[in-house]
Amino acid sequence: MLGKFLTIILLISGLAAGVAMYYFQVYGFYDEVTPRPGRDVVLTPLDGSAPQPIEYSEFRAIDADSSPIRYRACFTTTQSREELAQLYQQATQKHPRNAPGWFDCFDADALGEALADGSATAFVSVKDLIYGVDRIVAVTDKGQGFVWHEFNECGRKAYNGHAVGPNCPPRPEAN
Repeated sequence: MLGKFLTIILLISGLAAGVAMYYFQVYGFYDEVTPRPGRDVVLTPLDGSAPQPIEYSEFRAIDADSSPIRYRACFTTTQSREELAQLYQQATQKHPRNAPGWFDCFDADALGEALADGSATAFVSVKDLIYGVDRIVAVTDKGQGFVWHEFNECGRKAYNGHAVGPNCPPRPEAN
């Protein structure tokens, strides 16, 4: 009888831990980002000067303190991607990170296909927003916009525990 009781306790504990882990990964750490009109969507000009805001509306974003790459946002813009490409730096990152399923405006698979087939263009928003992490903005032919964070070359090395090398800026000291 004691064996059955312990087995039931173990099964219930395992199930509760699995449910909690799923919840925290998909819902628990994310927060809605409060929009900051005129500052939410910025792009880096071709000359490398400070990022400039572009026209946008219908902005929605989520973020989490648990990781520097959990930021996702969606917006619409009346500016064409061709017009933006004449003024702003294009990004080499072409594979957006998945968003939680409940954040339904950000479809990473569809956006990845649009970037691959040329119906969307990715731009550099902010380089080294956090050490080794760039903010990327993509705009489609239909005026839909998407934002996500991506490790740059220095970030991939630093967060994997490798030496970053001489081409990377020094890593900031932690408090």
